[in-house]
Amino acid sequence: MTRAEEFEDLRPLLFSIAYRILGSVSEAEDAVQETWLRYQASPTQPASAKAFLSAVVTRISIDVLRSARVRREEYVGPWFPEPLLTDPYQDPERSAELADSLSMTALLLLERLSPLERAVFVLREVFGFDFGDVASAVGRSQAACRQLAMRARRHMDAGRPRFEADRKEREELAERFFDAFREGDVDGLREFLAADVHMVSDSGGKAPQWGTGIFGAGNVARALAALVSPFAQIGGVVEPHQVNGQPGAIFRDRNGKVLNTWTLDILDGQIQAIRTVLNPDKLAHVGPVADAWAVVREATRARRPTN
Repeated sequence: MTRAEEFEDLRPLLFSIAYRILGSVSEAEDAVQETWLRYQASPTQPASAKAFLSAVVTRISIDVLRSARVRREEYVGPWFPEPLLTDPYQDPERSAELADSLSMTALLLLERLSPLERAVFVLREVFGFDFGDVASAVGRSQAACRQLAMRARRHMDAGRPRFEADRKEREELAERFFDAFREGDVDGLREFLAADVHMVSDSGGKAPQWGTGIFGAGNVARALAALVSPFAQIGGVVEPHQVNGQPGAIFRDRNGKVLNTWTLDILDGQIQAIRTVLNPDKLAHVGPVADAWAVVREATRARRPTN
């Protein structure tokens, strides 16, 4: 097998590692590409291409994350990871860990860790690397990595809710929720929402957003219902879709361009949070992106009474 073939075989794993460390599709893709360039330029063939490439992409991702943190501190409004529609890496033996680590909630918890803690947690807890390979990847001793893993696991366990295990039930609830949304049924929407539900958007200051968020079942239900008529009048389409391994949707304009993505956090048969990504810079990999401000102007005109 050639180096190129080895690399392509491992590309899904490398992307999945980088995405979980960085929370960005575009930055993860860049990290994977840089990994290939370094592998291509390496004068020696490593004993294990998987261990070598995983270590390289991890080190690159740590460096990128350190510089990205400065930018995220200056980010306008809430920051969410870039939505990922499909994880390219699959491992039946670790399917639960992979799915859980991909959720918006888990990725936001990972943001609270140091870059080293985050990398160690991803390699060890998510992908099951042994501590020898983890230590090699992050340039620390095995003992230090065990301590980093323990701290990271403690932080993650303290903040992570227990999502319902039955994926089918969550998907069915989401389907009924989006049906109620299309109908503008305030009472129907409220039934799916936890009392303390919150709806928060990430626009990065580049698209309309709901201030600091909308809180409480009644407020969220009324806000959602108010969106239905203008959204329908401009030919908008709600496309239910798994986003970051969770029930969600892609919202498109009449031309099929992406307006935003939604993810639903579902626990105990109710929606606990609705997170929307509107920042056009975070949506380009999903498809051609709509001009959200133009859509809002069109919706505003559609609501005005005609004489």
